[in-house]
Amino acid sequence: MKKHKIIISGGGTGGHIFPALAIAKELEKKHKGIDFLFVGASNRMEMQKVPAYGYNIIGLWISGFQRKFTVRNLFFPLKLILSLFHSIYIIKKFNPDLVIGTGGYASGPILFVASKLKIPCIIQEQNSYPGITNRLLGNRVDKICVAYDNMQRYFPEEKIIVTGNPIRQNILNFDKKNCDVNDFKFKNKSITVLVVGGSLGAESINQVIEKNLKIFEQKKINIIWQTSKTYYDANVNFIKANKYKNLMVLDFVKNMSDAYSSADIIISRAGAIAISELCFIAKPLILVPSPNVAENHQYKNAQSLVNKNAALLVKDNEANCKLVNVLIELCDNKDLQIELKKNIKNLAISDASEKIATIALNLIKK
Repeated sequence: MKKHKIIISGGGTGGHIFPALAIAKELEKKHKGIDFLFVGASNRMEMQKVPAYGYNIIGLWISGFQRKFTVRNLFFPLKLILSLFHSIYIIKKFNPDLVIGTGGYASGPILFVASKLKIPCIIQEQNSYPGITNRLLGNRVDKICVAYDNMQRYFPEEKIIVTGNPIRQNILNFDKKNCDVNDFKFKNKSITVLVVGGSLGAESINQVIEKNLKIFEQKKINIIWQTSKTYYDANVNFIKANKYKNLMVLDFVKNMSDAYSSADIIISRAGAIAISELCFIAKPLILVPSPNVAENHQYKNAQSLVNKNAALLVKDNEANCKLVNVLIELCDNKDLQIELKKNIKNLAISDASEKIATIALNLIKK
């Protein structure tokens, strides 16, 4: 069997990194001996996360263009030009059979160069509203794998394939795990709430949790709280000094499947990958969409679940006054918990990685 060489580029947030890793794992299952090279942005989280999964990664000196004027924007043209030249060097040296982009700053230069060199290319677009880089690249790549309908508004219709969003393998296996034997079990049998703000955290959610720790203790609600590294480092003394027996605080949850298994209720942002995984997990869910995203797409993601009575929604600017009350009411309402679980489970797509891997291998064979 011929050994294929594939570049995968995606990063900046877990929403771009985890699909890239899921696709790589599925490709390895389908075709033995693939040589992978990941390409990310040199100062972003993928430079730590990807090697932890056993893959090589090269960083480009690239960052996004800020919507408001900042000094960083002055460096953007230089960074882009240097990243394009670096991408040429990477592709000429590695000589890939295929390039897959899952979004993030580095995807633009590497996909642009690969398409110019007539190397087959795939975009995996997670969101209902694509970023500007993927919209610009849509006419250049061979296939565009999407998770939402009506994406022909942004991409050539003949290139679009609706696959759903990739889910990490450990998430797919979560229901096979014994949730009584993991790092996230409390000694008491009270209801457990997992609070995640995405891979980069969520300030508004963190502030609400910190302010109401006493209430959670009084109500006998266990909290597993992923804060983000920035918040964790800034509040490390407070975190270490806490005496709450019903609280676990982590900067980042690597073994999310165990955390999901231990949770009775989940509070989360509404990124596209988070939504896909949470549909599969099928736990009662409270979504707090981030307002700091293009076209308010997280709110649209969340609303699509709310419309199907599959989740509850609290707006970010209302989290301070509403989130705790919504959570306590849900904890006390077993019937609503059962209904939310049933409805969200119907929205799950578990074979997106397999579909994308098949598309990728078929492109290489052409």
